[in-house]
Amino acid sequence: MLFLIQYDRARGSVTSMRTYDDSQRELAEDARLTLELQQNRKGLKQEVVLLEASSEEGLRYTHRRYFEGLAGLAKASSSTGGDRK
Repeated sequence: MLFLIQYDRARGSVTSMRTYDDSQRELAEDARLTLELQQNRKGLKQEVVLLEASSEEGLRYTHRRYFEGLAGLAKASSSTGGDRK
């Protein structure tokens, strides 16, 4: 599964997320490029990324920084001793 994410760094939050089947990779890549070009034209400083994961739950685990605020990430890091192997 593919996930097209628009992330606002200043706010620390996802502003949009679209999902695509693996068979729609070309469509997803085109959508990423279009969204990124739109953001640049508007002068917005947001990340636009296309990520792959087996599920949304897996994505939220492997790319936590997009879904958890700084406090949540700091808490998770301190509870594991900051050692993520």
